[in-house]
Amino acid sequence: MTELTGIIDYRAGNIKSVERACAAIGARYVISRDPRELQKATRLIFPGVGEAAYAMQELKKSGFDRFLRDSADAGIPLLGICLGAQIVFDYSEEGGTECLGLIPGVIRRFPEERMAAQGLKIPHMGWNDITLTAEAGNGPQDGAPFLFAGVPDGTDFYFVHSYYMDPENESHVSAWADYGGKFAAAVRHGCIQALQFHPEKSGRPGLRILANFTGAKGGAPC
Repeated sequence: MTELTGIIDYRAGNIKSVERACAAIGARYVISRDPRELQKATRLIFPGVGEAAYAMQELKKSGFDRFLRDSADAGIPLLGICLGAQIVFDYSEEGGTECLGLIPGVIRRFPEERMAAQGLKIPHMGWNDITLTAEAGNGPQDGAPFLFAGVPDGTDFYFVHSYYMDPENESHVSAWADYGGKFAAAVRHGCIQALQFHPEKSGRPGLRILANFTGAKGGAPC
């Protein structure tokens, strides 16, 4: 059966860019603001831009908070992107926000003094290369697809963020990046994959990641 990817629209996501990217790779997908319409999805993409407290408020209003927790319990592969990647953690320093608690860890703000001392601005915005870890692997883990198949170590991806993922267990990190210090660019925990960068804005390598996740055929090797 062809995989069906559900794209979660909770009024805090970069939906159009994700939709265009999924269309470009020929993925079979459905977008909805109603969790009931995504019950048949075999994969879920959880995008996001903006502020953590607002995002959690919208998730609770729509029922997507319960839906995401139930989907994780059922082993449905989930791909969180940027704010969506952060919201799956326990807690965010942005607004002192309790998040979904699907990955143990905290979302932290880049330290302003350290950034300023290095002449770096917040937010971190633009292209940055990533370093893959053993957790990036070469096969599935607990139902989670291998995102980085065909993506060379050191590939550049597009970032826009003031906060970063700090997982409780560093062995869950599948890719690191550096901006005034090392931070987690990608995390994998069970069926959940969390990407701090935007694959939908990262050209061919990003399309390859989305193709790997969705099972589409349109992700050419980088």
